[in-house]
Order: sequence, then C-alpha cells, then structure tokens
Amino acid sequence: MRSLFFTYLFLFLPVFLIGNTTPIQDEITFEMKLSKQKLGVNERLRVEFTMNKDGDNFNPPNFNGFKVVMGPSQSISSSWINGKRSFSKSYGYILTPINTGNFEIGQATIEIDGKTYKTLPKKVQITGAVANPNAPKTADDIADENLHLVAEVSKGSPYLNEAVTVVYKLYISPSVSVTNFRPLDSPKYNNFWSQDIPVKRYDTKNATYDGKPFRSVILKRVVLYPQKAGTLTIEPLALEIYVDVPTNRRDFFGGKIFKQAKKTVSAGKRTLNVKNLPEAGKPADFGGAVGDFEFSVTTSKSALNASESLQARVEVSGKGNLKLFQLPKPELPSALEVYEPEFDESVRTTLSGMEGKVANNYTVVPSYRGKYPIPSISFSYFNPKTGRYNTLNSDEIIINVMEGPEGTNANIAADISNQKLVVPTGKQFHFIKVKTNLTSINSNHFFGSNKFYLFLLGPLLLIPLFILLYRKRKEKEQDIVGNKAKKANRLARKYLSTARKELGNEANFYIALEKGLHNYLKAKLKIETSEFSKEKITSLLTGKKVDLITIEDFINLLKNCELARYSPFTDVQMQQDYDKASEVISQIDKQL
Repeated sequence: MRSLFFTYLFLFLPVFLIGNTTPIQDEITFEMKLSKQKLGVNERLRVEFTMNKDGDNFNPPNFNGFKVVMGPSQSISSSWINGKRSFSKSYGYILTPINTGNFEIGQATIEIDGKTYKTLPKKVQITGAVANPNAPKTADDIADENLHLVAEVSKGSPYLNEAVTVVYKLYISPSVSVTNFRPLDSPKYNNFWSQDIPVKRYDTKNATYDGKPFRSVILKRVVLYPQKAGTLTIEPLALEIYVDVPTNRRDFFGGKIFKQAKKTVSAGKRTLNVKNLPEAGKPADFGGAVGDFEFSVTTSKSALNASESLQARVEVSGKGNLKLFQLPKPELPSALEVYEPEFDESVRTTLSGMEGKVANNYTVVPSYRGKYPIPSISFSYFNPKTGRYNTLNSDEIIINVMEGPEGTNANIAADISNQKLVVPTGKQFHFIKVKTNLTSINSNHFFGSNKFYLFLLGPLLLIPLFILLYRKRKEKEQDIVGNKAKKANRLARKYLSTARKELGNEANFYIALEKGLHNYLKAKLKIETSEFSKEKITSLLTGKKVDLITIEDFINLLKNCELARYSPFTDVQMQQDYDKASEVISQIDKQL
C-alpha cells in the first residue's frame, strides 16, 4: 500500500507543480554603451542605447562637445532558445569630438509599458590627436593632410610704424581640388594701422610645403603698421573650404571617384615683437615719420605785387608711413597773409608698404612792398634700414613784392625769432579806392515803398498757390491704388532694412531675411511665432485671397533661408532673394 502511494506521488507531483507555477518576467533594462571612454580628438566614438523590451518615444541626449557623424541606426534581435524568448533593440550613433577636454553624455529616455526609463550619464575624456595607422582614412582625414593655410609675415621684429606685410597662402596637394571657399572669421588687427591689398585673381603656383610638392594660391594680402611697441598678436584667418578628395572606389572607366568634403582651416595666430624707436639721437622736431623720404619747400613764384597771391608747397615723398605723421609748418613773416593749407595726397600701398607723396599747399598774399624771406624749415624721420634718424632742411626762399603800399621797415627782413601767421590789421587794402553813393538816412519811408506793396498784395498772390496744393493733396488721397502701392513699398523697406545691410554676409543676411518675413506676417496676420509653419502660412494667405503665385514665392523664400544654413549662396543669389522679398511683401500688402 505504501509503495502504491509513492508511485502516484512520483507520477502526479510534477504535473501539479507545473500547473501551479507562473512564469517569472525578466527585468526591463535600458542602458548606454560606449565603445571607449577615452579617445583622441581625431578618433570616433560609438554610442549605443540598448533595451531588452521594445519601447516608444526614444529621446537621445544632447551630445554636447561632439558632432553626430552617423545615426541613429536601429537594430533589433529576437530569438527563442529552449523555449525562452530573447529580445534586444538598440539605437546607435557615431560621434566625433569637437575639442579636447572632459565631456558628459547625458541621459536618454524611452517609454516601455507606459513607464519612462532613463540611462545613466557617462563621462568621456578627449585627448589630443593620437596615431592610428590601421584605421581607414576618411574624407576629412585626407583633406587635413592635403590642405594647409599659412600666414607669411615679412618681419617678426619690426620697429614702431614700420611696414609689415602679411600674405595668407593656401597650400593644396595635387591629389585634391578646391571647389569653393568662404571666410569664417576675418582677423581684427588691433593696435595696427592696416590696409588690404585686393587679390584680383587667384593664380596657382607650384610650391613646396614640408618637403612635399604642393600648389599654392594667395587668398589675402594686408599691410600693417604697428602703432604700439611690445608683443602684438595677429589674429588668425579661418576659412571654410569645399574640397573634392579621392576615394578607394573607381567608376566604370577605371577613374577615381571623388567625394566632396567641407573643411575648416585656420592660419593660426602670429606674434610680432615690435621695437620702440630709439631715444638716442632723436631730433627735437621728430613727428613720427618712419621710412626713407625726401623733403622740399617750393613756391609758385618769387616775385609779385601786393594783393596778388602765390602758392607755398611743403612736400614729403618716398616710402614709409606717409599717412601717419604731420607735415612741418613753415614760419612766414607777419606781413604775409597765410590761409589754411590744402592737403594733397598721392599715396599707393604695395606689398612693401606705402609709397608716394603728401603735401600742404599754402596760399600766401603779401600786404606791403618789400622783400620777405621764407626761412629754412627741417623735417626729421627714422630710417629702419639704417636704424638712425635723418634730418632734412629746405632752402631759404626770398619773396620780392615789387608794387604796393610801403609798410614800416618794409625793406628790412622780418624778425625771424618772432615770426607768426599774419593777423589782419584792417589796413592791408587801404590803398584800394571804392566808389560809394551816399544817401540820407531819413530818405527811406515804409508807406508807399516796395515793401509796403509786397506785404499788402503778397497774401492775395499766395491764395491760388494754396488752392493748387489743396487740389493736389485731394488727388493723392483719392488715388487708392497708388497710395496702397506706396504704403506696401514702405512696409517692405521697413521689414527688410536689416537684411539689406547684411548683403554679402550669407549667414547674417538669411537670418535677417527670415526674421523680416516672419515679423511681417506676424504684424499683418496677427499670429504668434509658434504658428509659423509653411502649411499654416499657405492656409492663412489663401484664406486672405492672396494669389497662388505670390504665396509660392513667399514659401520659396523661406526655403532658401533654411537651405542657406547648409549650402553656400552667392552674392547674386542673395540680391535676387532680397529683391524678390521686397516684391512679395508689396504684392501681399496690396492684396490684403
């Protein structure tokens, strides 16, 4: 009997246990996996967000400090092993670091079975570039090796106010080709007087860079004159360059297939050690001229009559900072009336600096008969080639006034030690005879005079003019179409004024243009910024009975503003978009 009981127990106990056991549900997991937590700035990072149960509304973190190269790529894995289901789903991203430092990849979220799950944030350390010879080179890597922007400086230790030439050259490997470029950050030459020398043609020349054959092209040239002694920094020039790089693939005919890459290159900062001008041997009349100059003082005539005029010219010519110093002033006898000088400049800027001449032209009028000396004056400058100061003196000039009234001690040379510009005494032209007609001060009477009849009849004559102006005003007010067109044009200029100022600057222009178009609709249709979508705008304008062509032009302008963030636009295209925007705003305003 006992054996029979154990037999039944052995047979039915497993069935009882299986029938009363509920399956254990696996715990839901959602986690972030990194390919590495320390990498070089030239390496890539793979980030995967994996879960063991399918979910909805996946939100990735903001990858601050990284650029998303690829992703999100989605993969799903599901299998049954020994009657047990295994499920895995992941979202993958490929990132490249933007800069070195320590960065944190934040939390990602997803909803599974009505609950929100979050990943834990993870820190990543980005170091300098590392050697990775086994990794395949990307288009960016090839562009890095074959493009170099260099700022060539003529002098590293110039004197104060000595010319320094900076030439920005782009070195291009023969294996790649540049299709376009645009400046990202133009240098600001603080503590320098600067002059750009325009590059009219981009001619390429064969050159050598780092011992390898390259082609070079000059993109920008500028001449600088340091205005401060000490260590001065020249800010870098940054360019965004579009370049075609070869790939490992070939076309049907065996030729290499090229891929376009967008690369940012910078010339880097350059530092100058600017030397102050020496104090030893500095002349007392030194005015800051640095270079190699010639100096002269000349007059248009040396003999003339009183009340006639002559021109006295003080001129400096040569090479140097011609625009950055004051010309010396001549000291003339007080009997010569001297007017304010007229400045004359003929200066051109080349790669070696400024060259030409500057001059002051003085108009001189003698008052009395006699002989008057124009004393010698001096001009001092510093020559950076010799490292010395030079002083040049002009010749003394005698002005012979042959006819005119005699002044006190007119034939004696003026006291040069007390010379100054002439102050008129009121007697310079007393020898000129003036014919006058004198009338009694009591002969003018207002009644019956011309003024009397003018005041009497003037208001009557103005009445027809007021009537004519009133009629013209009424005609303008009744011209509804014309007034509406003028109002529309004024409105277009108002909202597009900022965009017009930014013509030529692609990024700022399209931002201002898009803002102007949105502000116009916001003011005209009384809608909030959150409602701005192309479909909403089309619906509103259609409801206001604006014709379809005008609506389509408006939507195309908004699309161009968006495309400008990702692709370059020419100055011609920007001008066309500005003109089209003005026309579209005017058309909409006429129809509303």
